[in-house]
Amino acid sequence: MVHLDKQQTREQYEALDSIAFIQWVTDGYLAAVGGTLTAENMEMLSAEQHAVLCYRYVLDEVMEGGFIQLILNGFAPYVLEGPFPMVVKKEWGSVEGQEKIMKDFSKLLYAAKSEYHKHQEELSQDMSDEDFMALYEQLEELNELGDDFLDEHQEEVSPAVAKMIVENLEVYV
Repeated sequence: MVHLDKQQTREQYEALDSIAFIQWVTDGYLAAVGGTLTAENMEMLSAEQHAVLCYRYVLDEVMEGGFIQLILNGFAPYVLEGPFPMVVKKEWGSVEGQEKIMKDFSKLLYAAKSEYHKHQEELSQDMSDEDFMALYEQLEELNELGDDFLDEHQEEVSPAVAKMIVENLEVYV
């Protein structure tokens, strides 16, 4: 498990909005593992830290270019195929006050995973920028799931994740 300074983490929680705080925490994780997550350094993070890092990748990629971008940038195996959707539903969804938020977010992740499986062949091909942009029209359901994250989930999930981190420093930092 990577360890961050707990007092500094509390201070950053008070100073930053939830997304910036999650980015600050996960920047600490990534710095501790050498900048990039690899098969060789994955064991340096706890399961809980991996879940927060998955959420960071959802934030970064989906906010920029939807689930299509998350998939094309190679994060689908880590975020959608790994235990993250189940962790969101069972562990994050068991925290008092955020059950519905996290269960709904988990459903969104499972829907994105299903769409990824349906279109995996198309999404794994080399493509030009023009072909990439065409995917947003061709894979309308996957594109809409990204919009759903932005419109219906991110504003509730991000503060809940940030609060969960600061209330459980021994687990996350």
